[in-house]
Amino acid sequence: MELKKHITDERTGISYTLCGDYYLPDLKLPEEKSYDLGRFGRAKFRYLQKCHRVLLINLRINENLNEYLHGVDVQCEETFSRLVKQLAEREGVTEQLKAEDMMQWVGRMNSIRSRVEEVVMREYVYEED
Repeated sequence: MELKKHITDERTGISYTLCGDYYLPDLKLPEEKSYDLGRFGRAKFRYLQKCHRVLLINLRINENLNEYLHGVDVQCEETFSRLVKQLAEREGVTEQLKAEDMMQWVGRMNSIRSRVEEVVMREYVYEED
């Protein structure tokens, strides 16, 4: 009796391929979109590894980890840029200051960026999910 190379189970809709004497299911993982992560996405990943292993495992099992981390990264970068701009305006760190006294401008911008990064990390990266 000749065995068919491929069969499909009518009840489940799963197809099988003959390998030697056994039929093995044709399993295929769904395509997952891959994103390059920035500093905030990588920081969130490290935080999940240390403090929220269950959430990390669930995201991996559901194949949502990369997309989740990308979403956190995008949200953090947008918030970071917006807050830096707002604080710079509020504190009078302008292009005119940059032209007149570059070192003062750099120092003040570094201070603003540092404060904003601390806020973004606390509010988005180290938040409880």
